[in-house]
Amino acid sequence: MAAKPRILNSSKDMIWSLIPLLLLCVFVVFASQNCSVGLQGNASDDRLPPFELSAALRADADTMPFPIRQPRVPNAWKPNSGTTQAVGDSTSSNVGWITDHGAYIQLTQTAAKEEALVAHLSDRGTDDDKSKLLGSGTHDVDGRTWVVYQSGDATKAWITDLGQVRIALMSKGPDSDLTTLARAVQSAQPLAKRG
Repeated sequence: MAAKPRILNSSKDMIWSLIPLLLLCVFVVFASQNCSVGLQGNASDDRLPPFELSAALRADADTMPFPIRQPRVPNAWKPNSGTTQAVGDSTSSNVGWITDHGAYIQLTQTAAKEEALVAHLSDRGTDDDKSKLLGSGTHDVDGRTWVVYQSGDATKAWITDLGQVRIALMSKGPDSDLTTLARAVQSAQPLAKRG
């Protein structure tokens, strides 16, 4: 049988020829196990390697002019980020985790004054007033007072002064996560500078 002249091919013919190709692509994606639908995922399901938080904090401790602490957090928390940024007339060491509740929590350590730190934490790349952190009281964790700030987008920040360094914790997660991290920071000794 002679093939149809090209002029007689229609979009229907193209669709029928693409279906086997699409089925093959779906099979390859699922066979490689690099795909999930994400309906039941949590922090431990992520296949990306965790951020090397210990190395980042160690490097910050060696280069920053203020003490850096490495808190011992629950094993279920996955470290996922770290940066250094300018805050006021100082710099900051920032690291973050995904908690077992699935929320992101950030630890910021800096020698900047609290006002500059609050302004820095409020600047999260949005132009609306919902990201602005406003004081909403205090929270006591094992005898240490943390000043509590909240924003209109449900972000909470807790800040305390440890002398040479201001510590800020920020999350949209539950207060229990903030309390866990606050306790861990308070009990951590500053990392010794190398060399």
